[in-house]
Amino acid sequence: MTRLNRREFIGVGLAAGVTSFFPAPAQIVRGANERIRLASISCGGRANELLPGFKSFPEVDIVGLCDPDSARLGTTKEKYDTVQKTSADCRDLIDDKDIDAVVISTCDHWHCLAAIWAMQAGKDVFVEKPLAHNIWEGVQVVNAARKYNRVCQVGMQQRSDKMQTEIKKFLHQDKALGNIQMARVNHYSPRNPIGKTANPLPLPETVDKNMWLGPAEDVDVYRNTWHYDWHWMWNTGTGEMGNWGVHVLDDCRNNVLLDSVEFPKRILGGGIRAAYNDDGETPNIHFVFFDTGSIPIVLGMSTLAMKDARSAGDHPGPGSGYIAYCEGGRLEGQRGSARAFDADGALMKEFKGNSGQREHQRNFVDAILAQDPTILNAEAAVGKATSEWCNMANIAFRCGRPMSIERAATVAKAAEGAERIWGEVLASAQKTLQTHDVSMIESQVMVSNMMDFDGNVCQFVGADAELANSFIKRKYRNEEFTVPEIDV
Repeated sequence: MTRLNRREFIGVGLAAGVTSFFPAPAQIVRGANERIRLASISCGGRANELLPGFKSFPEVDIVGLCDPDSARLGTTKEKYDTVQKTSADCRDLIDDKDIDAVVISTCDHWHCLAAIWAMQAGKDVFVEKPLAHNIWEGVQVVNAARKYNRVCQVGMQQRSDKMQTEIKKFLHQDKALGNIQMARVNHYSPRNPIGKTANPLPLPETVDKNMWLGPAEDVDVYRNTWHYDWHWMWNTGTGEMGNWGVHVLDDCRNNVLLDSVEFPKRILGGGIRAAYNDDGETPNIHFVFFDTGSIPIVLGMSTLAMKDARSAGDHPGPGSGYIAYCEGGRLEGQRGSARAFDADGALMKEFKGNSGQREHQRNFVDAILAQDPTILNAEAAVGKATSEWCNMANIAFRCGRPMSIERAATVAKAAEGAERIWGEVLASAQKTLQTHDVSMIESQVMVSNMMDFDGNVCQFVGADAELANSFIKRKYRNEEFTVPEIDV
């Protein structure tokens, strides 16, 4: 099979399933009475949200469970009497020829390696977002899906909400609001600090550390709890950008850009982790400008509540969603609903949907039964692209320098009209920080230079390229847990 050029994944065809870019489906068509034997790699919170849905499908049996924490593994096993195999090591399930498919809902740093191992073993894969802990790993997952011709669905379930099709028709076919001029992406939702400890957090007695770490570096953990708060450490997580930013950015990529932009051409971003005084590393205020070459996109994100208030910042539109600003009005979208307003602010149309969760799982099962990845709503290439935007946003933050008004103002020169949205996002961040007596200028707020990205080689070029490219691929703990380079 020849290597797939990145341009083959650009365009509206990607949203439709990139059918012309797949090899012919494997000739493995299951009979009507044949069942899918499914295993879950992880027994954490997300796994226990997904498993009941899969169990409800008449073709699916939950036959395997894996988790490096024996306590979580035991608790989940009690819920499924069809489980035949359990292990702390996901390879025990991946190598089992009696298992057809796996659901991966591990920590972010495990997503790619587990998915690749599974596809190499002939398994179909449902892998949670974000697909990739870094840009390079996402490429390897897509290559693996192509090389081994496997079904690989990414857990961006809003893609399976039929409302999205209605929105795209309204915006792009009907052009009910005229041309889209720019877009804003929001996620403003408070979170609590994770704690600041003088000594490393002890490993729970029930956790197999080697398997929990996998590809991650073996470093001391400083926080109050072992599970979930790995999100806010770069070694294992991708911050709120990879946790919720991936969903709202994906909605924007899907509905506003029709997936026509795999990589932004340029990016400028910044933020801060303020007020918490905890051991978290990822920002709790994050702002990003994406130069797409067509419709400029600005993202504002905050998990820091304004002092003495529940709000995480002022913003137009939904607290977690996007706004498409058009010639004749705007569309405000979020999970499960959207509203369109004319130029005078009058409500024109409402859209109703749902999270798409059960439909997304059904879509995965149907693709397995047909052995046809082209019918997936969030195939690996789609998940990779949105993960890349999130990873680039995190890289911009990590390449930031102390806040400079001049540097932040370069957005105005990059995209006509976007400076208004950019100014609103920065003003919201400033207002939130002021309630905590933190100054935008005299604090640790960071902002990057405008950084150029060459999608042909998946590398930053120009200003700060050397530092930025150091985050394209991670350092692996040892050879055993190194993500392989996959050639197709």
